Amino acid sequence: MSLYALTRPLLNFISPEQGHTLAIKGMKRGLSPRFMERDDPILATRLWGLEFPNPIGLAAGFDKNAEVVDPALDLGFGFVEAGTVTPRPQPGNPKPRLFRLEEDRGVINRFGFNSEGLGPFVSRLKARRDAGRGGIVGANVGKNKESTDAIEDYVTGVEATCAVADYLVCNISSPNTPGLRSLQARDDMSALLTQVLAARDKAFPQALGRLPLLVKVAPDLDDGALADVAQVALETGVDGIIMGNTTLSRPDSLKSAHKGETGGLSGAPLMTLATDRLAMLYRLLNGRLPLIGAGGVASGQDAYLKIRAGASLVQLYSALVFHGPDLVVRIKKDLAARLKADGFSHVSEAVGADMR
Repeated sequence: MSLYALTRPLLNFISPEQGHTLAIKGMKRGLSPRFMERDDPILATRLWGLEFPNPIGLAAGFDKNAEVVDPALDLGFGFVEAGTVTPRPQPGNPKPRLFRLEEDRGVINRFGFNSEGLGPFVSRLKARRDAGRGGIVGANVGKNKESTDAIEDYVTGVEATCAVADYLVCNISSPNTPGLRSLQARDDMSALLTQVLAARDKAFPQALGRLPLLVKVAPDLDDGALADVAQVALETGVDGIIMGNTTLSRPDSLKSAHKGETGGLSGAPLMTLATDRLAMLYRLLNGRLPLIGAGGVASGQDAYLKIRAGASLVQLYSALVFHGPDLVVRIKKDLAARLKADGFSHVSEAVGADMR
């Protein structure tokens, strides 16, 4: 039995947010495990000119302030996405705002982009880059709750982070910042992406290479809204899409007493919905734009389903709460075995396999 399995019952005596805070502190002090085994070559992925050792990434939300990027990479992730970071510091929503749905292997949060702001975030990423640290790191940017000009906030975030990250993400899909999801509407999304892409190109000249900029959308979008997202993405030239964020929906299968809490639901109950929306987006784009599949991944089979539905890369976060830090290693081994069993020689061959 793993150390995590032995100690996990202790989490019942502290709040979920306290547990998360302790995890961050422990990782900063070098108390998290390091899994340095070389990944199976079948998992290596080249995308946007970046060489991913494997397609399994840590989703934004765990390391909001870029405090534990390197310890997270040491867990075996192929890439880590820090954030969401807002231009100015803000406390987020009142506590309690994080709830574990034990019976459902799910989580509900209403954090509301609690953030230390761009200053500390950029400083930490710059320090690791100056130190020559390896690994692929993304910066996920958002808007402050009280901002009246959302686009200005995203432009500020992109300008500040483009020199310290390997890719950028505009998060317009969190349900916990009022009005944020309206940016997914066709005209608003087009205006936003046009301006942030221009800001990226100005701050990161093409002579330095192409810095990928992605947009993160919600799994609650219907087919019509997804069609708009796909068209705007192609028209503006954004480099990829992350599907998806947490959901406001509540499956009838939920058993936890916390199922009625306000906020976004993640974890196992999100897997079916998020994968369905991923597949629809892949069909709409006809494979013309790379997708990252997030939402509900807790096993090699889950990751494989995302990939076969159209994801070039996969992200997880909530499952770590229930399965521990060695989950990443187990997912990679199982995913490699499944790819080989189905006759694939490389993970890229399986992308969208169920859509063909």
